[in-house]
Amino acid sequence: MTQTMTRINFRTNTQHVSPEMISGVQAATTRFLANRGKLVAELGNWEALRQSASDIRLHTINHLDYYLEQLERNVIAAGGHVHWARDAAQAHKIFLRIAHEHNVKTIVKSKSMASEEIHLNDAMEAAGIHALETDLGEYIIQLAGTGPSHIIVPALHLRKEGIAELFHEKLGVDAPPDPVRLTQIAHEKLRQEFLSAEMGMSGANFMVAETGTIVVVTNEGNGRMVTTQPPVHVAIVGIDKVIPDWESLTVFLKLLARSATGQKISTYTSFITGPRRTEGENGPQEFHLVLLDNGRTKILRDEKTRETLKCIRCGACLNICPVYNNVGGHAYGFAYSGPIGAILSPQLLGTQVAADLPYASTLCGACADICPVKIPIPEILLHLRHRVAEGDAIANAVVPSAMRAMVTASTLSIGMPWLYRFGSQLLKIVEAPFRQDGWLRNLPPPLNRWTSVRPLPAFKAQFRAWWRKRK
Repeated sequence: MTQTMTRINFRTNTQHVSPEMISGVQAATTRFLANRGKLVAELGNWEALRQSASDIRLHTINHLDYYLEQLERNVIAAGGHVHWARDAAQAHKIFLRIAHEHNVKTIVKSKSMASEEIHLNDAMEAAGIHALETDLGEYIIQLAGTGPSHIIVPALHLRKEGIAELFHEKLGVDAPPDPVRLTQIAHEKLRQEFLSAEMGMSGANFMVAETGTIVVVTNEGNGRMVTTQPPVHVAIVGIDKVIPDWESLTVFLKLLARSATGQKISTYTSFITGPRRTEGENGPQEFHLVLLDNGRTKILRDEKTRETLKCIRCGACLNICPVYNNVGGHAYGFAYSGPIGAILSPQLLGTQVAADLPYASTLCGACADICPVKIPIPEILLHLRHRVAEGDAIANAVVPSAMRAMVTASTLSIGMPWLYRFGSQLLKIVEAPFRQDGWLRNLPPPLNRWTSVRPLPAFKAQFRAWWRKRK
């Protein structure tokens, strides 16, 4: 992605985050973690699977050129077409060329974080092509006009009451706050689109180099409709999603659903190897695979951050992260949120553009402990903080003087107990006019940069009193 484009796109994913939204996020992530814990305990060999998955992913990215060439040969052998996209602009150009060649006016999409990353919907809209998200969560946030708040559950931050209001406003229907009825309404609206669309677009969870197969893992049947009903199917997939063979895939399928939502396996796991070969088969007449780089080879060159590319996009690190659970996904300002977003986005966008994201962490290490492919996220965060502070080849970024002054003041106050106690009491007085129900809203500059999109928890100067009482 060019520097110009990233400056335009970064932060367009933000929206005001209310305490109600945060409580919804926390309820969902707590449920995912509880389900995951039960299934991990039942499996018995979880740590061995994690190590195996980590080894496979590290081997693959260290030999990425070999496996991508093997993948390309086998996709072509199966009757598909392969395109290489260096960045977002080139991916847009490839996709739109295919669409224009087939006189496409309507596209149905399955969930694809790669398309969110390159803002493909905006490019299609500018070209006069109607693109409709068909994953229920993606459909909801498309109606809302926002980006995803979670890697696997895009509308995680919304409650059924808010979705009902959204359907009533955007679709003009009587939508009760009932999940079953809301799902039925979405199905009714989407059915005709599936039948009339000239092109289907998807991402992929994995690409099997051995056979040229892409693997799409979903909990909704829309993925299979998108990839089989329209005459043309285009998959846009990051080059890091390639894996060597089917034996490797069995390892990742055991880890993915358990880590993501606490399921033994997702409802639908689709294997797509080229277009249909006979009229009696399901599938499109044409299959195109767009292999997206968009900064991934740049990540590959840095040995200290290379393991970022091991990610299988399960979202487990988001579910357990205390920062994500208190600010939500939109606070990260890009397609990828949570700990993985804090290390991936600065590398895709440049540390000058996304300089604050490596600091969006407590460095507690929970993300590394839960990651199914053992990405050392805290180590990468520290490395990226160093790059932000000292500048690097991506961007000559330096820490602003205001931040340096803030760190110096914090160090001084923490090192002097009497000053810390005095500051704590003073802060309680200063924040009083802004406190509402335990939250701070509409703070003055420069803190209004935070509270303009999300509230800040009220300060509680109670730790020392609690500790003295405990002792």
